[in-house]
Amino acid sequence: QVHLAESGGGSVQAGGSLRLSCVASAIYDGNYMGWFRQAQGKEREGVAAIYTTGGTTFYADSVKGRFTISQDNHKKTMYLQMNSLKPDDTAMYYCAAVRFGGDQLSAVGYNYWGQGTQVTVSS
Repeated sequence: QVHLAESGGGSVQAGGSLRLSCVASAIYDGNYMGWFRQAQGKEREGVAAIYTTGGTTFYADSVKGRFTISQDNHKKTMYLQMNSLKPDDTAMYYCAAVRFGGDQLSAVGYNYWGQGTQVTVSS
């Protein structure tokens, strides 16, 4: 069992930045962790993912060049630095952990999820 707790959400104006954190009870080698978001009335979508061994990263096209995923295994924490935020980035953001293969940005396949942190971007 892996427990995940997100923090760092909030309300910002367009063009602003936020850094989300996800503290995990454990981070295991050789699997993926990811950030997902779900806007009201929409399906959950993958934002970014990271391979826990070596740190290879994956991004959705909509956030490439603006968001950066990273991890600090000593702190058992994954981060999502979000810059140049847009109103379309408004959503509940979730972290997910322990996926061993397949589409890293697909919600199907991740075994553990946090409760989410709300991000609201105003124009």
